Amino acid sequence: MDFGPSPEPRESRPEVAAAASATFDFLVVGSGLAGIYVALRLADRGRVLLVTKARLDVSNSAWAQGGIAAALDAEDAPALHGEDTLRAGRGLCKQSAVELLVQDAPARIAELMELGVPFDLGPDGRLLLGREGGHLRRRIVHAHGAATGYAVVEALLPHLVEHPGVTVWEGARAVGLLVDGPCCHGARVQGPDGLVDVRAVATVLATGGSGGLYVRTTNPATATGDGIALAYAAGATVADMEFVQFHPTAFALGQPAFLLSEALRGEGAQLWNSRGERFMPRYDPAADLAPRDVVARAVMAEMDATGADHVDLRLDAVPTDALSPFAPLFDSLRARGVDPMAAPIPVAPAAHFCMGGVVVDLDGATSVRGLFACGEVACTGVHGANRLGSNSLLECLVFGHRAAHAAAGMEPVRCAAAVPAVLPTLGAPERAALGERLARQAGIVRRADGLADARRGIEAMPPSMEGLVASLIVRGAEVRRESRGGHFRADYPVEADTWLGHLVARRGQPLHLESWS
Repeated sequence: MDFGPSPEPRESRPEVAAAASATFDFLVVGSGLAGIYVALRLADRGRVLLVTKARLDVSNSAWAQGGIAAALDAEDAPALHGEDTLRAGRGLCKQSAVELLVQDAPARIAELMELGVPFDLGPDGRLLLGREGGHLRRRIVHAHGAATGYAVVEALLPHLVEHPGVTVWEGARAVGLLVDGPCCHGARVQGPDGLVDVRAVATVLATGGSGGLYVRTTNPATATGDGIALAYAAGATVADMEFVQFHPTAFALGQPAFLLSEALRGEGAQLWNSRGERFMPRYDPAADLAPRDVVARAVMAEMDATGADHVDLRLDAVPTDALSPFAPLFDSLRARGVDPMAAPIPVAPAAHFCMGGVVVDLDGATSVRGLFACGEVACTGVHGANRLGSNSLLECLVFGHRAAHAAAGMEPVRCAAAVPAVLPTLGAPERAALGERLARQAGIVRRADGLADARRGIEAMPPSMEGLVASLIVRGAEVRRESRGGHFRADYPVEADTWLGHLVARRGQPLHLESWS
């Protein structure tokens, strides 16, 4: 089925004339876990340049409170981990990718331990294993309680910055990919000292997701989907952009939204509405440990029904000895005026993760030769319509490992001078307006009229990276006339077998459904 044209990149070329040049073997764009890990894996194979538009330690990965899932317990198995992943993905997971993810997970945990990641251990010296929504076994490893992402990034960064084969440019942003027909040969980078055309045998996008486009989000402001826009404008395939995950329990007071780890509910924390009712058992047999899309919609429904702007996360049912790993999280809450030991924690949903992105194969290769993607920017197919908690950092590692191996095997290709498609960025007022529009019309609950209005509003904006990514999200949500996982249409509230496929977007071609195995 074809569904009309994909969004136009509407390229702008204000800067094509004056750019310096630099040459490396490998270019990595982004400094979350995927970017850091890939750069480390490539560092012994050639000269690596890693560019990041903020500081090295600013990323979704560093903010991640959840842990990393792996079947490590004697009563668990990769196949069981796979079953939980497939169940959460609502029929859209790529089976081969899921199998790779869960089979490789224990090896990647072992590797992180060798690199110095201080995972939490029990009194017996063995890894503590937690449980989160959608998981039927305890298989989540954490570090520093609810600060796993930061602990992992903190452990890996010294290995990166001290490696002689790695050069890092902070405050540098890729504004266009260097493409010659079906091949990518690097990127045009806007840095503190001006424009540089960076040529590389292999380019790896690890720019993270686009949750930062929404006005209420758990993501840093840097998470605006740059890599998706760059790849799409360069001719790469993008898919599943309508599937946006909203985390159900973000701190409801202040911005940016402060994530309350799902591991709290794994230990017994419960959601209550403003009428003093525990409500999740009414929505799902798994109650507070239902998949994230179910919990997020339930929270929104309770807020709408009661007229409140939040629900409460209560810790009364959590055993006292299970609270100690969350001490840093509780300190952060107290700094924001809430003592979780004395009062319920006000929470509400916030944009958290994007299941869609740049389509890649099992080795992280995109449809453009020489261009790879891993982490949240990529659409590997492991998450389907709804990501299972604690599979995101794992995806960075498993598919980052494979992408690095494939990129290292690339042979140089001679090419003509490649002038990039330069994509500008929005100013603060326009970006704020876009974030409000997405939250209002392409948020947890969507309708045809709101999505059509959102599309027209975005089309009326000046061309930009943010606008292109937002249009991909809105157009996919407008076309998919069913509800599945992170995509909920109030006017089409049930799953439909006719939509059991992936909405694929390619520049200059109609959106269409594809089946993956």
